[in-house]
Amino acid sequence: MFAQAEGPDAAVAVLRRRSGTAYDPALVERFCRVADRLLGSLDEASLWERTLAAEPCPRASMVGPEADAALRAVGEFADLKSSYTVGHSSGVAELASAAARATGLPADDVRWAGWVHDIGRVGVSSRVWEKPGPLTHGEREQVRLHPYLTERVLARPARLAELGRLAAAHHERLDGSGYHRCVPAAMLSPAARLLAAADAYRAMTEPRPHRPALPAEAAAGMLRGEVRGGRLDGDAVDAVLAAAGHAMPRRREHVAGLTARELEVLRLLARGQSIREIAATLVIAPKTADAHIQHIYAKIGVSTRAAATMFAMQNDLVD
Repeated sequence: MFAQAEGPDAAVAVLRRRSGTAYDPALVERFCRVADRLLGSLDEASLWERTLAAEPCPRASMVGPEADAALRAVGEFADLKSSYTVGHSSGVAELASAAARATGLPADDVRWAGWVHDIGRVGVSSRVWEKPGPLTHGEREQVRLHPYLTERVLARPARLAELGRLAAAHHERLDGSGYHRCVPAAMLSPAARLLAAADAYRAMTEPRPHRPALPAEAAAGMLRGEVRGGRLDGDAVDAVLAAAGHAMPRRREHVAGLTARELEVLRLLARGQSIREIAATLVIAPKTADAHIQHIYAKIGVSTRAAATMFAMQNDLVD
């Protein structure tokens, strides 16, 4: 970094100045003897391949606890970007993995993605993360970039890229209002939905520069509101809240004997989606979506979309 900013001599000077404090003196001395050659190779396109080729054999692989430790270290270091996010990634990882185990999802992948979901924060100025007042348009755009940066940092090797795609989805929402890709529900896996719910709950219960930490019950209420608004997945939110220790009362949405799937269909119907659009959003056949609509009509005693929408509003099933 110093070599790119100020040249090789500046980089060597910084290393020598930090020898014995930040860096091992023996390694600093060895590096400085060949600094010109090493720093001169940084601009080569094949640096990644050259670095891997230089690794002594046999090449080690991290599995199980080793992978946990490495990814946790990266995530916790990234959390230091702001005093308000210290411990955030570990909290998300633990909450998401507990919820994943309870719902039969791959807990390792969800936990690992939780550790590293916010490493893209490092690419955004601390001034933005620490700002106590409203963000400008430009600052909001910087915030929207951090999931993209997370995905790019984890773009290789292939196994990390898988985690990167999951981790980068933590701000996506079912109605397409999230970021950075703004993808709809049909493109969000159960693991991504769960990670988004865990991240939202954990963030709400932590202080931020513009607000104090919310009480757990208030955060749970806000999460359930996101479900009613069609932004977070109901099953994912239930799993996260249960993992966080909340008692799970009988859900109000199960009015008139509607199933969880019928509630999803009713919300989309009330928002004006056609049968084909509902089918595409929920990744089901149009005939299946139409069958759900007919069952809903029969259960709530209506025969038109307008009446079904009124029923949903009266029962607080949509915002």
